[in-house]
Amino acid sequence: MFAITPADPDSPESRALLRELGAALAAITGSDGTASFDAADVRGERACFLLARDADGRAVGCGALRPLADGVAELKRMYARPGSGAGRCLLAALERQASAFGYTEVWLETRRVNARAVGFYGKHGYLVIPNYGQYVGRAEAVCLGKTLNTQRRSREGGIVPPALSPQSLPAFR
Repeated sequence: MFAITPADPDSPESRALLRELGAALAAITGSDGTASFDAADVRGERACFLLARDADGRAVGCGALRPLADGVAELKRMYARPGSGAGRCLLAALERQASAFGYTEVWLETRRVNARAVGFYGKHGYLVIPNYGQYVGRAEAVCLGKTLNTQRRSREGGIVPPALSPQSLPAFR
């Protein structure tokens, strides 16, 4: 069981986890990914930074949401210490928070070479979407998205689809 709570991305515990994430990414991809994260982006409206704590109160994972587009949150700096088991719980908490903020989709970017991350997100319902923003035209990047279980109804009573439906795109294999 994990306690998932909001945190300051500049707190000592958060910084320690973000350093671990950066080292792991650098070993896998050659880049620590810090250039694509600004703590100010996760302090604003409809944004958050969360920590996962184990039963002993130790911070074992982190993740953030920031607004990307109307109805779309971007997942940033998601990390769980290997072997902690916190990843699944942390991702579920971030998705619940995104839904509470009114988002209908969550998008993210990772590197194709990061097979562990690609597999993790695929296992949790994320599908390949077209590269967006700074990732357009970058062959090393893979963007993934998931439509959340929030459904809006039209005046006629039918479900209103999200602006971009990742389900219509092929799954990453």
